[in-house]
Amino acid sequence: MKISKKTFGLLSSGKKVYLYTLKAGDLSLSLSSFGASLTSLLVPSCDHGKVDVLLGYSCLEAYTHNTPYFGVTIGRFGNRIGRGRFSLQGTEYGLNQNEGAHTLHGGRRGFDKLLWKADAYEDRDGVFVRFELMSPDGDEGFPGTCKAVVSYGLTKTNEVIADYQARVDAPCPVNLTNHAYFNLAGEGNGDILSHEATIHADAYVQVDASLIPTGELVPVAGGPYDFRSRKSIKQDFDAVPGGYDHCFVLQAEAGKLRPCAEVYERSSGRSLRVFTTQPGVQFYTGNQIGVVPGKAGSVYTKHSGFCLETQHFPDAPNKPQFPSSIYGPERDYHEKALFAFDW
Repeated sequence: MKISKKTFGLLSSGKKVYLYTLKAGDLSLSLSSFGASLTSLLVPSCDHGKVDVLLGYSCLEAYTHNTPYFGVTIGRFGNRIGRGRFSLQGTEYGLNQNEGAHTLHGGRRGFDKLLWKADAYEDRDGVFVRFELMSPDGDEGFPGTCKAVVSYGLTKTNEVIADYQARVDAPCPVNLTNHAYFNLAGEGNGDILSHEATIHADAYVQVDASLIPTGELVPVAGGPYDFRSRKSIKQDFDAVPGGYDHCFVLQAEAGKLRPCAEVYERSSGRSLRVFTTQPGVQFYTGNQIGVVPGKAGSVYTKHSGFCLETQHFPDAPNKPQFPSSIYGPERDYHEKALFAFDW
């Protein structure tokens, strides 16, 4: 196992951003302290050597204008909050609206656009980077001072570990996740529609035209959202207006690490298995990626990558029937995800 660290660049404030590279098992993972971002992940194939399976950029400057949210840690609240507002204990809070009338991924300057304190370490299970961020009361409109601690690492058995923790000193919605875009054929190597996916969900969160939940949980059985048995992403793609960008309601008890999804790419033989403690996972097929210069001359376009963002349900602060996303002095936030690779 190995950890290396170098300077990734300087922000306009003059503050230094670091890039860490972790090596364990057969994988190599790089992470940036700006946005607590996953910037690359080298994974072997059955017969073609290692390639980078994460979409992203080669330089820091591109990450400071990262409209698709490639690889970043999302907070305080991942996904959408309708109308950019919610009420708690009789008080209405207004958030910065950055997707029309709604708030997406924490607002205009969410956790993805901030410099995190970072420290690398090794233990008997693997190599890790621990990121820490302090979000003040009123940040983007959210109440309470929030301390977030997120650790990412590699194990000897070819797993990427994500551990999300937060403590807030007043009741507040918290929903942390990572917005990694995967292409198991290699970043920049075509679209992901031929990948074959399984999602362990019996229902999905119904949304309106603005992708705000209606409050209904709809059974997937027999429809285009049914991934309980493995199928290609493109099989029912045309039956989903705009493509997949939906939160799936995971089977089994939330709070326990359990299977979430599996994805297989036939040409490379690579597979990804995802486990999470969260109640849901947002399956996104890169529908809104424009023409984006990526790494090492790659150019990304629509459907160049897929996301499996483990999380609480979108707009949960406004939907009392959803699992509670409200945390505070008496309730700390702690969730985990695991991404296991094979080939």
